[in-house]
Amino acid sequence: MLVWLADYLSQYIDGLGVFRYLTLRGIMGVLTALAISLILGPVMIRKLSYYQIGQAVRDDGPESHFSKAGTPTMGGGLILVAIAISTLLWSDLGNRYVWVVLLTTLAFGAIGWVDDWRKVVEKNPRGLPARWKYFWQSVFGFVAAIFLYMTAQSPVETQLIVPFFKDVALDMGPWFILLTYLVIVGSSNAVNLTDGLDGLAIMPTVMVGGGLAIFAYLSGHARFADYLLIPHVPGAGELIIFLGALVGAGLGFLWFNTYPAQVFMGDVGALALGAALGVVAVVVRQEIVLFIMGGVFVMETVSVILQVGSYKLTGRRIFRMAPLHHHFELKGWPEPRVIVRFWVITVILVLVGLATLKIR
Repeated sequence: MLVWLADYLSQYIDGLGVFRYLTLRGIMGVLTALAISLILGPVMIRKLSYYQIGQAVRDDGPESHFSKAGTPTMGGGLILVAIAISTLLWSDLGNRYVWVVLLTTLAFGAIGWVDDWRKVVEKNPRGLPARWKYFWQSVFGFVAAIFLYMTAQSPVETQLIVPFFKDVALDMGPWFILLTYLVIVGSSNAVNLTDGLDGLAIMPTVMVGGGLAIFAYLSGHARFADYLLIPHVPGAGELIIFLGALVGAGLGFLWFNTYPAQVFMGDVGALALGAALGVVAVVVRQEIVLFIMGGVFVMETVSVILQVGSYKLTGRRIFRMAPLHHHFELKGWPEPRVIVRFWVITVILVLVGLATLKIR
């Protein structure tokens, strides 16, 4: 929005043309979303507390979590507001990627909002039934996938790029739709499963979002993409503003979500942020890199799959509790230790993902 205004006023005021630069607008996106989160955060927490929108705690969970009962939740709404406002202010709204990423994020946030509302306001422990949750995730996931497939302007936009190799790119054809759906929905649920400790999910999301911002900028730049032998996706660079807003909003939320948390993001935040990472990874053609950088999310998801599968097949549990972070808690690790060590792992994995830019 402000890009159009600055572009118009630049004919009258020298210097406003600087707002055409992606890097500046990306930085402004970070700062705007961060400011919104920090300013509105205390107001949101007071409102959530006033209306008694508090977290319910599982009876079979770690005992250390019982004290968290009643902590305000659904704080992910703050993240989405900050992302949306910052993206709309600083992005080129004529860019199709901005809209598909933003609308997919908000759509998955709406699913999470309904689930949270039923749990904490209507006191329905089931929330949104799983079949309906997955149904709507599938609907929005397929809509995004079909849109990206139908609007693809070059073959590279529907190829599966294999990192660490120069010339390995698989033509997906219509299978691109299924791949995109699986990445978006899988990423959404993976972040949701990880969101079980104070700050555990939001900081890895910020780190992975920052890593994807680098890929988005480079993929959208013809010379850099050609030099690094990565797909050139015209217009993908504009996603640096959305990802910058995600980073800023996430850091602002972490200010209140860090241990001991004053507020939890709930499904409204976790489902939305996971979907955001997934759809961005698809746009910049780095689904496998997302799998690498989001290794913590992958480990958490795999731990649940293995735990459920093992118990159903053999009656035995592999972990003391799933997702994985609860296993380490029950082994005696203090919550901050689990959180920070998972953060450290994410830093390493994001660096490995970024290394794919040169190791080919």
